[in-house]
Amino acid sequence: MKLTLGFSPCPNDTFIFEAMAHGRVDTEGVAFDWFLADVEELNRRALEGSVDVTKMSFHAYALAAANYLLLDSGSALGRNNGPIVVSRHKIYPDELNEALIAIPGKYTTANLLFSIFWPGASRKREYLFSDIPEAVLSGEVDAGLIIHETRFTYHALGLQKVADTGEYWEKMTGMPVPLGGIVVQRNVNEDIAAKVNRSIRRSIEYAYANPSASVDFIRKNAREIDDAVTAEHISLYVNEFSLSLGREGKSAIERLFSVAREKKVIPGMPDRIFLL
Repeated sequence: MKLTLGFSPCPNDTFIFEAMAHGRVDTEGVAFDWFLADVEELNRRALEGSVDVTKMSFHAYALAAANYLLLDSGSALGRNNGPIVVSRHKIYPDELNEALIAIPGKYTTANLLFSIFWPGASRKREYLFSDIPEAVLSGEVDAGLIIHETRFTYHALGLQKVADTGEYWEKMTGMPVPLGGIVVQRNVNEDIAAKVNRSIRRSIEYAYANPSASVDFIRKNAREIDDAVTAEHISLYVNEFSLSLGREGKSAIERLFSVAREKKVIPGMPDRIFLL
């Protein structure tokens, strides 16, 4: 059995999937035709239904849930570390509704969270996530919504924090902030899907037990080449929720979708969204 598998070149994903992609762990007879793509490209492919197993933003998942189930392993949830709104010059959070905002993609969870807290902000411009700092510095936009490695480097670039959507989320809910999950097509046999889930968990466990094994793969694909930044990125986004969502992780995801529906940011969801 061969499945297509998509994940991003960001350090947390390459850390998670390196062992699985390179045959270092038992995948129980399931083979993978894997590829890397920016998260918004992964979102678009999933919305087209063209990938069997893929990383995707929870925002995009809300629009593709009829075709996919969320796996228990591989997700990115964090505490007080959501996408950050940055600017070059001083901007107050209550001014963002009038500002021109650079976003890392329409279907990203970053845009979903931003839309929850600033529903009146209609002036948005899409950029590749790594190009957003320069767009803000050059004055193309008033502020930018940054994700991935750029949350660790914006200070050094001369940018300042306007707001952290993760802090806003936890203040509102007391829950970890859901960012991205791993999904499997609903038409994949559930026994096969469970094998995929176990394989991802094994891959994470292997990465923790053999940290040097994934270094070259992570470095080769990372946008940020500083090893300290890469290590911080992995430490922040690969955690207990990556091994297993557990009840707390699932509750946080359900709460995100509930709030987003109340704010009319996403449509209704199927009754069942989790594989396990």
